[in-house]
Amino acid sequence: MAHLIHVWHERNGWSHKVLPALAESLDLGRLHNSQISNLRNAKLVSPSPEVFLALAQANVVLHEGIELIKDRLSEAHPELLQVLSEGAISIETNEGEPISAGQLFEIFIGLRALPSNFDWFIEDEEAIGLSGALAEYFCKGKTWRNCRDEVMDAYPVSKPQRRERFAAVMAGLRDYNAEELDGELLDLFTTDQALNKTRLHGADEFLKVLRIQANSLKTQDPPET
Repeated sequence: MAHLIHVWHERNGWSHKVLPALAESLDLGRLHNSQISNLRNAKLVSPSPEVFLALAQANVVLHEGIELIKDRLSEAHPELLQVLSEGAISIETNEGEPISAGQLFEIFIGLRALPSNFDWFIEDEEAIGLSGALAEYFCKGKTWRNCRDEVMDAYPVSKPQRRERFAAVMAGLRDYNAEELDGELLDLFTTDQALNKTRLHGADEFLKVLRIQANSLKTQDPPET
């Protein structure tokens, strides 16, 4: 459950205040900032049913599209509307339906697996290799200085913090961890579509390409000293 909530926030570029603000603005139930923070960090031991209900109702709103709530939020909470306009991906089941309160509870207690598009089965150790593969794949062997403008123009995210993090990964100054990469993968796939005009069928196939690239980099002979 912690992984799901964390990746959901990563994909949308949200702070832990967004969902409580949405629930309050639209009367979707009581949801506190501390509850979201503790869910993300696996510290909420026994959340009430109200938490799952509020999360599910907020998720349905996002699934239906923020255009339906734009007028209400523009008056009640314009700052929240701006945040949602930059990221409002909902959690969907493998069948494409918004996840329900009961399904969220089943995930929390371990009776249901995460939706496949919210778990790419990336481990932290693998994320390091995939980060290096990303830079190699997007820059096609060029230095970051020589490909920076093209790659950054293709990266669809507008939030400065995520753009800075992406640039740092591409420059080799840091690596994504597993949860960050989980949250970034859909936008990285979009970046690939813009840069390479590939015909890959979704983020799953893009991840397979990255894994091949990472394995290839692993097996290359180290440079002579």
